Amino acid sequence: MKNNFKKAIGKIHLWLGLSSGIIVFIIAVTGCLYAFQEEIQNITEEYRFVEKQDKLFLLPSQLEKIARKEFPDKALHAIKYNGSEKSAEAIFFHYEPTYYHIVYLNPYSGEVLEKENMDEGFFRFILDGHYYLWLPHDIGQIVVASATLIFLVLLISGLILWYPRNKNATKQRFKFNWKKGTKWKRKNYDLHNITGFYVCLIALIFAITGLVWGFQWFACSYYTVLGGEKSLVYEDPISTKSKLTLEKPLDKVWALMQKQYPNAKSIEVHPPENDSTSIAANANPEEGTYWKTDYRYFDQYTLEEKEVNHIFGKYENAAISDKLMRMNYDLHTGAVFGLTGKIFAFLISLLIASLPISGFYIWWGRNKKKVIKA
Repeated sequence: MKNNFKKAIGKIHLWLGLSSGIIVFIIAVTGCLYAFQEEIQNITEEYRFVEKQDKLFLLPSQLEKIARKEFPDKALHAIKYNGSEKSAEAIFFHYEPTYYHIVYLNPYSGEVLEKENMDEGFFRFILDGHYYLWLPHDIGQIVVASATLIFLVLLISGLILWYPRNKNATKQRFKFNWKKGTKWKRKNYDLHNITGFYVCLIALIFAITGLVWGFQWFACSYYTVLGGEKSLVYEDPISTKSKLTLEKPLDKVWALMQKQYPNAKSIEVHPPENDSTSIAANANPEEGTYWKTDYRYFDQYTLEEKEVNHIFGKYENAAISDKLMRMNYDLHTGAVFGLTGKIFAFLISLLIASLPISGFYIWWGRNKKKVIKA
């Protein structure tokens, strides 16, 4: 019975692996290449930094006026301050029609340091491969998400196949025992089997966090299993329209955020999208991660603070389930554990990329042997 069960699992593992192997390989390799994107850009793009000055930053309304001249026909999504030694960012972003531009500004003088199209460049190309397989986004997203779901099944089925039948087999499951003269087929089998076991836990985290973005039903189910009760959909609360309008409300929100978060690594303020939405603002206490960010919302007419029923609110109000969902990106990249976590994620991704290759050669060797016997 056990042998029949393992044979069935083996066939499932084989054919799912063959059908999704090349996609899993591409996702893993592009993940490796993207791992140190922020660190590489900080080294190669000098305009991200400014010299610290003994003066106040320009107000959001002042930076907004300068930035809008660069993209007068596009919607300003946010003004982001990144500290005393980094340039401020005026972010122009829209979903439909799709565009994403950043104007880098000196926060002390307002000088335009650089304009960057975030939909172009090497890292955008790599990210498109990782998320969409360089296919049209509507199609590519489903293909990548489906391959990730298959990969999750492969990890579980692989763990079942790895489980040793007896004590003698156990010795070959945890370490490479290659004696002189060990055949390449045996080495390749061990590379697939033992490597697969050691990367399994981290690979499961990669797969689950990837599926949170890939399928809405998976994200909702995962959040529910974690005990979550809020909405996963980001939505600005409504501002009550009023004839009375505040002068430069964005500046007032910025001043409030700066006062309440003096040690924040970054503070971001969002102009209201229309006359009925609120002013959104957020403050991030850490550099390189996002999950501890405080998200705040203010009525654009009265500056009354608005509460929200989704996970993107104040960090102190977040339940464990909310924090895990907010941590999704940082877990997926390893950034939650700092640079060490990113290096570890990079190495694990390389090992994951090797699994479809070693798995293919196992199948190829067995298939070739059958042909020779025939």
